[in-house]
Amino acid sequence: MKNLSHRQTERGATIAEFAVVALLFFTIVFGIIEFGRLLYTHNALTDATRKGARYASLHTGASATDQTAVKNYVVYGPNITYDLKGNPNSPPLIAGLTPDMVNVEFDGPDAKTSYGSNLGSATVSIENYQFNLSIPIIGRTLTLPKYTTTTMAESAGEQPADITP
Repeated sequence: MKNLSHRQTERGATIAEFAVVALLFFTIVFGIIEFGRLLYTHNALTDATRKGARYASLHTGASATDQTAVKNYVVYGPNITYDLKGNPNSPPLIAGLTPDMVNVEFDGPDAKTSYGSNLGSATVSIENYQFNLSIPIIGRTLTLPKYTTTTMAESAGEQPADITP
């Protein structure tokens, strides 16, 4: 009889212990998942700057139109679609990335008269990207570091019309 009454007084202890252990367990599981998502985002941002710099080195020009084209390429990728007003209609390749976060700089001789390797460079960088952690209790926003890639200008085998051999 004494053993039966002892069980009745500790009826809620198991639930309380489970709640504490489950909270800790699920926080660790979400932390592992979020770390993987953070690593993926880091690699995707690095790759986006590399692809953008390569694209910019093949399409060098200091005009605002060229810079906008490179920014759209970095954010939306090569399969970008536009609406009737000329605005990008595709979803960004990386959630939360906008063209405002992308900086494009061209350095070197004029792209219309200079083709070939080492005649200039293109630098693409991504700044102020905000990554949202979705870990219970610890959730916060992280500002990732600046991602920068610089490539030398290339001709890709093309010769401009205004240069005679």
